[in-house]
Amino acid sequence: MSLLRSLFVVTVSVGSLLLLAGCAHGPQSAGNHSHVHARVEGATVAGGPRYAVDALWPKPLPNNWILGQVAGIAVDRNDTIWLIHRPLTLTDDEKGAALTPPRSKCCVAAPPVLQFDRAGNLLRSWGGKGTGYDWPANEHGIYVDPKGDVWVGGNANTDGMLLKFTPDGKFLMQIGKPGKSEGSNSTTQLSRPAHMELDADANELFVADGYGNRRVIVFDAATGAYKRHWGAYGKKPEDGNFPNYNPESAHFGMPVHCVRMTKDNLVYVCDRMNNRVQIFNKKGEFLKQFVYDAATQGSGSTWDLVPSEDAAQRYLLIADGTNNEVRIVERTTGEKIGSFGRPGRQAGDFHWVHNIAIDSEGSVYTSEVDTGKRAQRFRRVQ
Repeated sequence: MSLLRSLFVVTVSVGSLLLLAGCAHGPQSAGNHSHVHARVEGATVAGGPRYAVDALWPKPLPNNWILGQVAGIAVDRNDTIWLIHRPLTLTDDEKGAALTPPRSKCCVAAPPVLQFDRAGNLLRSWGGKGTGYDWPANEHGIYVDPKGDVWVGGNANTDGMLLKFTPDGKFLMQIGKPGKSEGSNSTTQLSRPAHMELDADANELFVADGYGNRRVIVFDAATGAYKRHWGAYGKKPEDGNFPNYNPESAHFGMPVHCVRMTKDNLVYVCDRMNNRVQIFNKKGEFLKQFVYDAATQGSGSTWDLVPSEDAAQRYLLIADGTNNEVRIVERTTGEKIGSFGRPGRQAGDFHWVHNIAIDSEGSVYTSEVDTGKRAQRFRRVQ
C-alpha cells in the first residue's frame, strides 16, 4: 500500500469513529440505551418532555402466544405494566397454530390480561370466561387501583358491566350485567364502559360510560353502590342522535372514552367524538374544556390522556388515534407544546393508538387497536 493511500485510510477511519462517537453522545441518545440513531420526539419548547421509542419492549411472548387488538394499558403502583387485549380479533392467519388442523407453526392467542415489568418480561397472565362473573364479549379498558386490584371492562353491544379481580385473577366484584342499555340515567346498568379510575380518598370508582351512554358515573368501589353521574358541562345527560365533531355540543359524544384524575382533585374526561377534553371537580361541576384539532373527523382526536409523572403534573399526554400521535400539552392552559408518533408501522409510529399509561420515571406506554395490535414503550429523555 502506498504512503498516500495509507494516510487516506487512517484519516477516513478516524473521521468515522469521531462521527459515531458524536452520534452516540449527542442529543439523540435515549436514557441509558446506547442506540446511535434513537428516534427522539416530543416538546419543542425548552425543558418540555421528549421521548425515545424502546423498540425492544416488550420482550417476545412465550408459549407461541400472539396479541390481538391491545384495547387497554395501565401502570400499577409498583411500575409494572398491564395490558388487556382481544383474542377474538386475531385472524386465522395470525392464530394458525390454534386451528384444527393447524395451518401454520404459529400462533395461539395469549390470555386476555398480561402483566410485564419495566424491562418487558412477562410476569403473569390470566383472564377469560369463568365462574361467577360475565367476561366481556369485546375487551376494553384496564385499570389497576392503588390497592393493586385490577378492573376490566368491555365495549361489545351487550357489555354492560365492569369486573374487579385480584392481581392473580381471582374474581372480586361485578358492577352491572350483560344486556341492553337502560339509558344514560340508569343507576344500576352500564353501557359499554370505556375506562375507569379510583379516587382512593373517597374509595369511589369513576367510570367513562361510554360507547352506549353519554356520561361519567361514580360507584362505591367496595360495594358497587351507585353514587352520582353527570353528562357534558356537568348537566343531566340526554340520549339521542346528536351530531359529532362539535366542540360546543351540549352532550357528550359516544364514546365517552376516558376519565382521569390529577393530584389537585380535577377530573378529566375524553369526549372523543367532539374533539375535546372537559374538566370537572369530583362532584361533577364543570370547570373548563380544551379542544384539539377541531376539524378531525373519523373517530375524533381525544382518545385517552395521562398527566406527566412530575409532582406538579405539569403536562398532559393525550393519545389521538385518528391523527395517530401523542399530543403534549400544558395542563393549566391546554396549550400544545409538541407531540410524538405519526401514522405508520415502524417502532414509534401508531395505528389507532387507543390507550396510554405512564410510570414513575416518565416512560410512556401505548396500546393500539384495529390492525395495530401492539403495545409500545417510549422512554423519557432527560
